[in-house]
Amino acid sequence: MSEEAYYRALARALGAPFLDGPIPLRAGLRVPDSLAAGFAPLAAGAPAAFVLAPRGSEIAEWLAGRSPPGRVPAITTPTRLRAAVFAALPERIAAYASDALGVRRPDWAFRPGLRPSQAVLIALLVATLACLCACLPPLAVLCVTCAGQSAFLAMATFRLGALCIVAPVAAPEPGPLAEPDLPAYTVLVALHREAAVVPRLVAALTRLDYPATKLDIKLVIEADDAGTAAAIAAEALPPWFEVVVVPPGLPRTKPRALNAALPLARGACLVVYDAEDVPEPGQLRRAAARFARGRPDLACLQGRLVIDNAADSWLTRCFALEYTALFDVLGPALAHWRLPTPLGGTSTHFRTDILRALHGWDAWNVTEDADLGMRLAVAGYVVGDLPSATIEEAPAEIRPWLRQRTRWMKGFLQTSITHGRRPWRNLRALGPLGTLCALALVPGTVVSALIYPFLMGAAAHAFLLRPVPAGPEFWPNLPTGLAITIFLTGVAAMLLPAALGALRRGWIDLVPFVLVLPFYFLLVSLAAWLGVIELIRAPNRWNKTEHGLSRTSRSGALARRPAGPGPVRSASPARPRSRPPGAAG
Repeated sequence: MSEEAYYRALARALGAPFLDGPIPLRAGLRVPDSLAAGFAPLAAGAPAAFVLAPRGSEIAEWLAGRSPPGRVPAITTPTRLRAAVFAALPERIAAYASDALGVRRPDWAFRPGLRPSQAVLIALLVATLACLCACLPPLAVLCVTCAGQSAFLAMATFRLGALCIVAPVAAPEPGPLAEPDLPAYTVLVALHREAAVVPRLVAALTRLDYPATKLDIKLVIEADDAGTAAAIAAEALPPWFEVVVVPPGLPRTKPRALNAALPLARGACLVVYDAEDVPEPGQLRRAAARFARGRPDLACLQGRLVIDNAADSWLTRCFALEYTALFDVLGPALAHWRLPTPLGGTSTHFRTDILRALHGWDAWNVTEDADLGMRLAVAGYVVGDLPSATIEEAPAEIRPWLRQRTRWMKGFLQTSITHGRRPWRNLRALGPLGTLCALALVPGTVVSALIYPFLMGAAAHAFLLRPVPAGPEFWPNLPTGLAITIFLTGVAAMLLPAALGALRRGWIDLVPFVLVLPFYFLLVSLAAWLGVIELIRAPNRWNKTEHGLSRTSRSGALARRPAGPGPVRSASPARPRSRPPGAAG
């Protein structure tokens, strides 16, 4: 049944006028409240005082308690009401999407970020400290050197320990929820210049095994993206799909688009996917069961991201190893120990009310996922592991890979600046171990990438090209001993998690490429330096990654028009499903 036919019937049942043309909205309309409530006041002369586009249980309430004469609202469809509000107040919608976090919680927002004068001040401070160190007596230099080495060793040891030594025991899979107990689920996908992957995306989303009446899928596009809009229009979208056009505004980032759509979400749970994603069909059911049986502070579940086009090039093979280390090894360990987790940006499932309470995403941070993960931890929430695979596509060429990774490194710096403004408050909120985790995974990732080629070059020269000098005393030898320990720990933290992740997935063919990772991380270092430059010159520029270019697919899911069964739409409780091939578990 079409949306318009349904709401026309509802208007007849309520004895209310149905608005199928322009909707004359009254001045003083509140955004985003009217979008979230499906309610807006009408201008004088309209057939009613207000217009209503109810959903779900609200419809039953209106039908059960019909309004007295003279107070009957006008009825319209949610799509028409949303379009009317967006058309009437595009600037306010754009401002809300860009600046709601900065207005309501400026301490959590990146903007205005690091100004050029602050960058110069930091550079002068570092230079001053370097000059002071050069003038220190030998004992003081020894203490400063050992302190710095100890800090690096602590972060490297944490990564190695979290990844391998304290690998968590797999939690038992909660039983599936009966169909009446499943919550409404919103799926948000932000697309920009993604016409090439629209057919594959729509096919993947229609195969989600979830009741159609409880699915709320929103494809979010920019107002000037005619190519993607045309590709979506060419698809026969099911009724539970909705296309949301974001009003023009700055910055042109994915989190701004998601913020514009967040007030429209009607699901108790919400998941974000990227345009190139192919999620496991049963992923929403598994997430709903974990949320239903999880602790109240379980705010987010991170799905397992899997690079499927590893055979495209040596770069995609290393990317696949890096992702399996992050999402098959590190992520489950962090979830097990309830430590801060930089999110992956896609296949991230939320309790919608908590996400709204945290004011959505930071539109000015180009790695909004890492920032939101830190914000969840500071606010006292935890991120859980969702052992369900989502197929991803990695860039196969150096130039697009470098643009993407530069954005990630720049965003990690933005997140470090944002959450480094109040270090003592964050220390109290996270605790010592949580603070060490946050430092190791966000600023530590950038700092280690920046110095990686210099330290590796120095270590190779000192330990491989000439014998290690012997010393008669402990203290003079301590810096050398710490340097050797850091070198070995760092190499182990780089290689072992990737090898372990590849073995867990059965990717025996990729294990030899673990030895290529030291050279791969030279590119990561280059991206980190470019990220520092971009942070100063173009802090909010979003380096777009083009998708739909994969030449290979391990699972076959990255075909442009994948074949497969249609969507599963059962009206009875779901039967247990066997795990699909390649799914993490």
